[in-house]
Amino acid sequence: MVADKNQKKREHWNATLIPDLTGRTAVVTGANSGIGLTAADALARAGAHVVFAVRDVERGRAAAATVHGSTEVRRLDLADLSSVREFGDAWEGRSLALLINNAGVMMLPKQRTRDGFEMQFGTNHLGHFALTNLLLPYVTDRVVTVSSGAHRWGGATIRFDDLNLDADYTPRGAYAQSKLANLLFTLELQRRLTEAGSPVRALAAHPGYAATNLQSHASNPVTRAFMRVGNRFLAQDDRAGALPTLYAATQDLPGASYVGPDGLGEMRGAPTLVGRTPAASDAATARRLWTVSEELTGVGYSLAPADWPHDRIGSQG
Repeated sequence: MVADKNQKKREHWNATLIPDLTGRTAVVTGANSGIGLTAADALARAGAHVVFAVRDVERGRAAAATVHGSTEVRRLDLADLSSVREFGDAWEGRSLALLINNAGVMMLPKQRTRDGFEMQFGTNHLGHFALTNLLLPYVTDRVVTVSSGAHRWGGATIRFDDLNLDADYTPRGAYAQSKLANLLFTLELQRRLTEAGSPVRALAAHPGYAATNLQSHASNPVTRAFMRVGNRFLAQDDRAGALPTLYAATQDLPGASYVGPDGLGEMRGAPTLVGRTPAASDAATARRLWTVSEELTGVGYSLAPADWPHDRIGSQG
């Protein structure tokens, strides 16, 4: 029995099973810490050239220096659409195998982005929405967006009548809305890619309960204290937390797949395909959110279906 359990553990997917990524380029937002840094290191070890897309370039350089492989650091502030556009404009002409929309903020006191959007929705969703559409003409394999089990909290919905939650702001509710938006964005992006005949895939992942510095930004001191206890006794480390992202980024999965841990409550465990709420599967809401996001960011979907690049990872590579 013990031998069987040990064999099962050995068979669990881990970062050593990432295929050879030599010659591929990956962009990882928020790669200077937590699961972003861990994912960047794993991709670089597999041979990818990893671009750290970070708000603080000096911190990004310090983090990149700890990575074993080829890296570069570029400034990206997802809470400032002018910064997102600058990043996209500077990319012109370079093939990009992987875009990993990892960066995020969590349960902040009420704040606004530079463009006036509620900070969590503006950073976690709108910033990545704009970045993806600016880089999409160069993406050759897939876009992975990091969501969260928080998309289930409190029957989360997209508050189209009040996206900034001015009438009823709570840090928890704003975070849940932003993570639901990540899943709806992935759903609609995959629909558009399929419709255009593109081989590029859009996928989502969540880390479960991973001990990172993200939780330290919670606005409520009681919540922060609870999370410190949870990080110590319940959470998995950032290496385990990064595995769903890496699995979604490198394994041969259908478009619109959602990957998370396989353990109780999806809090920890090996990466596997997981479910989502009906609200996160609503195609009509996904299309409406896309239209609104284009209007808010001024960045639209533009992808010609001719002469698609073929630089796919894994068994279809």
